[in-house]
Amino acid sequence: MAKKVGPARALDAGEGVVRLAPTWVPRSFCTPGQRIRLHPDDYFALGPRRGGINERWLSSAVRADNGELTGPDEGLSMVVDPEGLVPFDEFVAAHGAALVGERLWRQYRRWPMYSKFFDNQRALPLHVHHRDHHAALVDKPGKPEAYYYPPQLNATLGEQPISYLGLQPGTSKDRVLDRLKGFGRGGDNRITDLSLGYRTQLGTGWDIPGGVLHAPASVCTYEPQADCDVFSMFESWSNEREVPEELLWKDIPGPRRGDHEFLVELLDWEANVDPDFFANRFMAPRPTVQSRADGEDDYMEKWIVYRSPRFSAKELTVFPGRSVTITETDAYGAIVVQGRGTLGSFDVSAPTLIHYGELTQDELFVSAPAASAGIRVTNTDPLESLVVLKHFGPGNEQLVADRPTALVSAPDNGTGGR
Repeated sequence: MAKKVGPARALDAGEGVVRLAPTWVPRSFCTPGQRIRLHPDDYFALGPRRGGINERWLSSAVRADNGELTGPDEGLSMVVDPEGLVPFDEFVAAHGAALVGERLWRQYRRWPMYSKFFDNQRALPLHVHHRDHHAALVDKPGKPEAYYYPPQLNATLGEQPISYLGLQPGTSKDRVLDRLKGFGRGGDNRITDLSLGYRTQLGTGWDIPGGVLHAPASVCTYEPQADCDVFSMFESWSNEREVPEELLWKDIPGPRRGDHEFLVELLDWEANVDPDFFANRFMAPRPTVQSRADGEDDYMEKWIVYRSPRFSAKELTVFPGRSVTITETDAYGAIVVQGRGTLGSFDVSAPTLIHYGELTQDELFVSAPAASAGIRVTNTDPLESLVVLKHFGPGNEQLVADRPTALVSAPDNGTGGR
């Protein structure tokens, strides 16, 4: 029999579960908040002109788009194999449905989401991610995303723990257009004057569909999202410096560059000026049906991202010295944010400090067959809870069955409606 290649060996050795290496991403327009457990000496490990590392990407089969200096595998997760690292996109391609599940493989032929820790000392500029029909003009998929604020990574909230989301009800398109035209005049175009600010509540989050303006707070945020890095920056001043105008036109098709009215077209207007924006986009955690049925003596599991049809996420807490077998309908990525124990055959622990390039025991990917068979999770600590965040792809079947209420939005149909 032929010797198995790395991808097959790694998946078999972990009984359908694989370990992933940390994936660090810099942003030239951001200031690291230094809460993602990277060593303080390593936040600028990629050298001059790259900016500081303020993101860790999780279960990513896509590459970051950081301009001409972007590394060849930047943003791409790596599977840890005894003989080296295997790029996650190659790993997914090698296993297909045996990894991500028949349903997702049949529809997408890839792993169609990733998550990240976003960690900026200051607020990000107000920007928008394209919906599918606009992103297709630059050969990319659209990008909805979601936020969850994990208490474990937020001992401090940074310099501006307020997120600007959407637009004030009654805002006119002409007012937005005027602020966009002011981008190139220098200084602050003050576009956030037209938005609404929301104070951060740790342990909660937001649903941000494509086409909705947002300037995330200076809080370390767990962000499940579609597998793309498409955006347009609408704010000209952030982090006490000007935002390069090239970021305003970053993912705008050539014939429409310089066309400020096209930028306004990127916006899902109804969603941005929704007078019930909070009710329709805010996400408080909701216990899963199974967790409540099991009595929550050994563990507690909550839906923390549940409004988007493109991804979802849970928070699993296993209490000190307890064990539980968790069964899922879908494949998922997992990141440990607190405690230590075992997940399947793997030792897991939340790291205290990580040097750039080091491996850790906090990130795994669970294949669809292993998830449906059930994964035994044990907290080996007698005092501290084990907390794991789990991110899923589109159309999670268990979420549909649980229906925290009728909170799963309709897919983007290109009409601007919800």
